[in-house]
Amino acid sequence: MSQNVLVVHGGGPTAVINASLYGVIEEAKRNPEVGKVYGAIGGTGAIFSETFIDLTSFDDEKLKLLLHTPASAIGSSRYPLYEKDYEKMVDIFKKHDIKYVLLNGGNGTMDACGHIYEVCKDQDIKVVGIPKTIDNDIAMTDHSPGYGSAARFIAASTQEVGEDVKSLPIHVCIMEAMGRNAGWITAASALARRKQGDAPHLVYLPERNFNEDEFLEDVSRLQKKQGGVVVLVSEGLHDANGESIVPPIFKSERAVYYGDVSSHLANLVVKKLGVKARSEKPGLCGRASVALQSPVDREEARQAGTVALRSAVEGNSGVMVGFERVPGTVYQMKTKLVPIKEVMLYERKMPDNFINERGNDVTQEFVDWCRPLIGDPLPEFLNFKDYL
Repeated sequence: MSQNVLVVHGGGPTAVINASLYGVIEEAKRNPEVGKVYGAIGGTGAIFSETFIDLTSFDDEKLKLLLHTPASAIGSSRYPLYEKDYEKMVDIFKKHDIKYVLLNGGNGTMDACGHIYEVCKDQDIKVVGIPKTIDNDIAMTDHSPGYGSAARFIAASTQEVGEDVKSLPIHVCIMEAMGRNAGWITAASALARRKQGDAPHLVYLPERNFNEDEFLEDVSRLQKKQGGVVVLVSEGLHDANGESIVPPIFKSERAVYYGDVSSHLANLVVKKLGVKARSEKPGLCGRASVALQSPVDREEARQAGTVALRSAVEGNSGVMVGFERVPGTVYQMKTKLVPIKEVMLYERKMPDNFINERGNDVTQEFVDWCRPLIGDPLPEFLNFKDYL
């Protein structure tokens, strides 16, 4: 009897999530024990509607497009799952001869992975998690596929905006990056710097309480000194009470939606300092950019998919594929299997040694840790002001 695979994507996609999918299909075609690889079209909700497509029916040339296709080629969702839903999945898996269930996603998806494992562990159905998040907030792994590309995008964008502001230094530019509770993406903007004085000039992360007076003091000092200032902020900045620095604009049963932090702070600079300011929020552009996809990120995402299926076929279940950095001067990663219970809904934030004492920048230790993840060095630019 064929032993089929089901791949499910959950949550917000990345620039390399499809590379993990390619890794799964690639491994399946190499393994005679594996039959079809089904993709759940539209995330976890597709399990119940049984909206599956056989990905192994496509030729290799077509499938290679996955390595450079943004977002999720099989669709994703934030479909809410309840305890009764997990029990229903077992019969569906058996109906389609699915022995291997691979869930690719972030913290919420890894939580679902753990629950699916519990209902499947006595049914000879293997369940393995593939990490994916631009936020880099999944626990028990050095980093997550998806982050390296998001980091490259924000670093490259900061570098380009920095050159613009340097050439016409008449305003403060505040750029907002994704990451409500963890500042990994915002922090990666520091990789834009080649020398002292390069953008970003200030970096504010949600791991530290935001102090409005200190922010205005920092901006004012730099603006008087150099004219143009580039500030990177996280969408999740909050005050000492844990409240967002911008008020909510809409509340639903499941979520609260806030205004843009960058717009709020740009307006604050204008009102309080009387200085021209503008805001930028790349948002989905950074999540979907294949043009700035990190080749390191792409290869590690592919590897995560390959290892996930291989591990499941070997009999592993209730685990997530993680990455462990090999000590040494040359960047190397090795994969490992992490018990899913150690991952579920545990949010990994920036550690103290990656953030400077004032809380308005990152440390060199973070830059050294992050730089290999974005792949090729960013381009070098020429500005004659640097030679005065």
